[in-house]
Amino acid sequence: MAAGPKHLTLIFLIMNKEYIVLSRQDAVARNNSPYVNLKIANTEGNETICVFDVPKTSGPKVGQLVTFISIRDNQGKKSASNMDMIVGSFPTEQHPLYNLVPRPIKREEWDRSIEQLLTHCTDETLIGFIREQSDALFTPYSKYPAATSVHHAFPGGLLNHTYQMLHLLEGVYPVYPYPDDIKIERIIIGILFHDWGKLCEYNVEGERLENGFLLGHIYMSANYLNTLLRDLGIEKREINFIIHCVLAHHGQLEYGSPVLPCIPEAQLINYLDNISAKADIFSTTGNLEKAFALGTSVVKG
Repeated sequence: MAAGPKHLTLIFLIMNKEYIVLSRQDAVARNNSPYVNLKIANTEGNETICVFDVPKTSGPKVGQLVTFISIRDNQGKKSASNMDMIVGSFPTEQHPLYNLVPRPIKREEWDRSIEQLLTHCTDETLIGFIREQSDALFTPYSKYPAATSVHHAFPGGLLNHTYQMLHLLEGVYPVYPYPDDIKIERIIIGILFHDWGKLCEYNVEGERLENGFLLGHIYMSANYLNTLLRDLGIEKREINFIIHCVLAHHGQLEYGSPVLPCIPEAQLINYLDNISAKADIFSTTGNLEKAFALGTSVVKG
C-alpha cells in the first residue's frame, strides 16, 4: 500500500517585521518550559503566535512592539522561539501601529452615557448611587483588562467593555417590547459591577491572581456590591434582584453562572455582555483564524 502524503512543517522568514502585542497569555508546557501565546497585529492583519521559552518575568507586554526574525507555520498554527523575537518599546501616538491596540475611552464618553441612561431612571436613591459609583469606577476600570486573552484583553479593556454595554443599553431600552417589566436602575448597576471582581482577579498586566482561582470574579463582584447596597439602606428584596443580575450575567451554568437569569434585567445584561465580548473577538481575530470562544473561524469581509 502506498504511503499517503506527509504533512510538511513550513518555516518562513520575516526579516525585521514589526508588530504590536494585542494580548498575552502565559502557560507552561508539560516539560515545565514556559511559553506565551501572543496575539499580535500590524497594518497587514492579526496573528496568534506561540512563543517558546518565555518566562512570566520577560517578553513583551500588551501594547509593546515586537519584531520576529522567523515564524514557523505548521498547518496554520504559528510558533517561534524566544531567540526569534526582538522586544521593542511602547510606541508613541505617532507610531503607525499605536492605534491597533484599543485605548481606554475618554471620560466625557463615559459620563455622557451614564447621564443619558439616568434620564430613564426614577429611583432617586439609586440614581445617586449610580452617579457616585460610576465616578469612582472610571479610573480603576481604565487601567485593568477585562480578560487575559478572550475579549478586551488590554489595559483599560474593563472600562471599554463596561462602556460598550452601557452604550448598547442606551439603544436597547427605548425599544424594549415590555418596558414596564424592567427596572433600568437594576440593569445599569448590574453592568457597572458585573465584572468589578476582575480588579481582584487580575493585575493591570492581565496576569491571573490567587483570588481569581479561589473565588472568581462573579462572587467577588456580587459580594462587594451587596455590601455597598446594604450600607446604602436598600431594601433586601431589591438588593437580591440587583445581585441576581451580577450572579447570572454569564447566562448559563456551564459558562460559570452560579444561577440562571430569571428576571428580564438579568437576561438583558447577559445579552449585552455577549454582544460586547463577541464583537471584540471578531474584531481582534485574524482572517481565517480559529476563535475558540466563538466555536468557529473568523472570515474578514
